[in-house]
Amino acid sequence: MKKVILRIFTVTAFLATTSPAYSQFNIAKAIGGTAKAVKAFTITDAQMADYVKESVDWMDKHNPVLPENDPYTQRLRKLTAGITDAEGIPLNFKVYNVVDVNAFACPDGSVRVFSSLMDIMNDDELLGVIGHEIGHVLKRHSKNAFKNELLTGALKDAVASAGGKAAALTESQLGTLGQSLVSAKFSQKQENEADDCGYDFLVSKGKNPWGIVMSFEKLMSLEGGSGSKQSYIQKMFSSHPETQKRIEHMKKRCEKDGIARPTATAGKE
Repeated sequence: MKKVILRIFTVTAFLATTSPAYSQFNIAKAIGGTAKAVKAFTITDAQMADYVKESVDWMDKHNPVLPENDPYTQRLRKLTAGITDAEGIPLNFKVYNVVDVNAFACPDGSVRVFSSLMDIMNDDELLGVIGHEIGHVLKRHSKNAFKNELLTGALKDAVASAGGKAAALTESQLGTLGQSLVSAKFSQKQENEADDCGYDFLVSKGKNPWGIVMSFEKLMSLEGGSGSKQSYIQKMFSSHPETQKRIEHMKKRCEKDGIARPTATAGKE
């Protein structure tokens, strides 16, 4: 069994008792640092790109990334075949072998899917989650959340003092930035925008957008067993009425476009 490391996100009780022995997702807690008043400075796109890359590299280094010959990775590669970019943003996909139920996409096009999420979803549902997360990237939600962390959080002094280049960050600071990528909270408006943008993205890649609806339905069916613990389910859905509206909206789009719901359940290969 892999060594259990520092845990920021807890997993649902359902998965904690039934999943194989994985690591827990690792992000270092910031050691010092309450948010301070915003200083009058800006950050360039080049600086943003540097900070995002450094943060993603840090997460990849400190979490178990499954190799290319692993069945989880092979399944993800097959599922995302032909999905190489999002409006010019190059995409790269990796699987973290962790117990937490999650997936996230970063402003640079890095998409990380957790093995425990793959365990509970079939291929159509999983593709729906990926499409939704990429929708946040295309609508610049992820970029804005990351930028806000840089400009208002505990890192702002380091960023401001670096001038025209990215500041050298500590392990703790990289963990803070990584957390902002993984656990960004989006408004209902942003979630709706990501749904629609993810729908358009999947259609543009020749994929069936019904997966978005199906992923919502799957997550809602599991929500009752999650208690009050933090999970991807709570991150995605802030209220049942809004979730039902999102499901109905996506259904209507599929039906209006004449797209058939998959009848055969795609297996977890």
